[in-house]
Amino acid sequence: MRQIQFREALREALNEEMRRDPSIFLMGEEVAEYNGAYKVSQGMLEEFGPQRIIDTPIAELGFTGIGIGAAMNGLRPIIEFMTFNFSLVAIDQIINGAAKVMSMSGGQYTVPIVFRGPTGNAGQLGSQHSQNFENWYANTPGLKVVVASNPYNAKGLLKSAIRDNDPVIFMESEVMYGDKGEVPEEEYLIPIGVAHIDRVGKDVTLVSFGKMMKVAYAAADEMAKEGISVEVIDLYSVRPIDYKTIVESVKKTNRLVCLEEAWNLGCISSEITYHVQKYAFDYLDAPVHRVASKDLPLPYAPTLIEEILPNVKRTVEALKAVCYKK
Repeated sequence: MRQIQFREALREALNEEMRRDPSIFLMGEEVAEYNGAYKVSQGMLEEFGPQRIIDTPIAELGFTGIGIGAAMNGLRPIIEFMTFNFSLVAIDQIINGAAKVMSMSGGQYTVPIVFRGPTGNAGQLGSQHSQNFENWYANTPGLKVVVASNPYNAKGLLKSAIRDNDPVIFMESEVMYGDKGEVPEEEYLIPIGVAHIDRVGKDVTLVSFGKMMKVAYAAADEMAKEGISVEVIDLYSVRPIDYKTIVESVKKTNRLVCLEEAWNLGCISSEITYHVQKYAFDYLDAPVHRVASKDLPLPYAPTLIEEILPNVKRTVEALKAVCYKK
């Protein structure tokens, strides 16, 4: 099977859906003339023209509101944030607008819109450009929240998000756009809300999503050297969460570690931990462990970044803690 970059997989999804449905358009900063801040939309202006690939001013509040209004009137916008840190400027439009319109209108209006862009740390960008927002948006009824982890699921999930009649937050990572992976040439979609068991194991379940999946795989490889079989689950979406797949895995392995980049308080791991203790408590042979970023704004110095972010070492320590508990 061919291998393509993460950005190329996203671009294919956008191109295929825009060719299929003329009501879809892409809007955001530098998406047109500059071919996208991360070159996801490269070449799309030439194919679809300025009415469907629309450059905006640096005004997230404004173009997010325009997108929501367009969605309410029969179009299917894709709003690109250069980083989800900038979505804070537009968060009222997303939370009090897109997420609530269908409910507040008694179903008279739907908001088929995708908000996409990178979340989390991307190197030395400072604390205001390095935050995780998946757990923020997952807290909001009316939104769906997807976090892609590789080119294959990025394409399939984005196509599903664009076709969805609900507003979807679609999160990527600046440090993954150049990652390569196998992507079929034929059309495929991946359903939102269904997790994937990437590696089958029998001794401990490790749940993660997004770019932290790389850490999960590396930690599982380290544990394999000690004869510990780790079942690795990629959530794909954090609203809705596929609780069933997680619970069934824990019933088999009897142990659980959750790995994510966000801060611990109010994170996705907290929700999963609650659900597992409620529905699989009698199957647990050890307390659930979480691995997340330390409770600090992310600094600029690379040595400090390394200390704060989740890594393979801390994940292996958590896996050992649950596996070797007497």
